[in-house]
Amino acid sequence: MFIATVRVPTAHASRYLQQLCKHWSHNLAVTFTETEGTVTFPRNARGADWPGDATLALKAQPDGLDCRLEASAAEQREALKGAVARHLDRFAFREAPLAFDWRDA
Repeated sequence: MFIATVRVPTAHASRYLQQLCKHWSHNLAVTFTETEGTVTFPRNARGADWPGDATLALKAQPDGLDCRLEASAAEQREALKGAVARHLDRFAFREAPLAFDWRDA
């Protein structure tokens, strides 16, 4: 597994978590509440051919949104970091760009 984590500073973590999960629920397997969410990116999404699926776990905190990506390849992890950041910035347009200081594990 190729893992990356980040806490995105924002006072609107729950709102952004729900918007992101609702948006991706149209095409991906998603479960979420007001405070936690999980998104599964299939290994073959959008014509890709990764070794396995990737998952994004989200947790709303009072001071930010915790994101944990688990991917099957380093390149998949990097691509999803960008996708998560672009989508969150779109939903957080009033305070974008948000700060993403990803930590690879």
